[in-house]
Amino acid sequence: MTDEPRGAVEAVDTVLAALADPTRRRLLEVLAAQDAATATTLAEHLPVSRQAVVKHLAVLDAAGLVSGGRVGREVRYTVRPTALDATAQWMASLAADWDRRLAHVRRIAEAAERESRADRTTP
Repeated sequence: MTDEPRGAVEAVDTVLAALADPTRRRLLEVLAAQDAATATTLAEHLPVSRQAVVKHLAVLDAAGLVSGGRVGREVRYTVRPTALDATAQWMASLAADWDRRLAHVRRIAEAAERESRADRTTP
């Protein structure tokens, strides 16, 4: 993440912090399955109160993962995938870096093994 702009780093940090809570992850899953829902509807699927759901939704909203819009007297929430996509891209980049590093270590180990075999067979 050192090559990324500071704002992108902070956005990923915020998303990861929001998703660190299992209730928020479950809330996001339920909301994604329903396309749009109110806090009351979402609370029916979770072992927390409606007020707790609203607080969790506020954290998810601040992380850019959901948005709420008024429809009459209700606030309907929807998933905003952009922040999650950016975080997934960062994670994929991190995984690719580790894959490259591990492949390099593997090449070194295989070369050392070949050299060791060659030393054992040379009189």
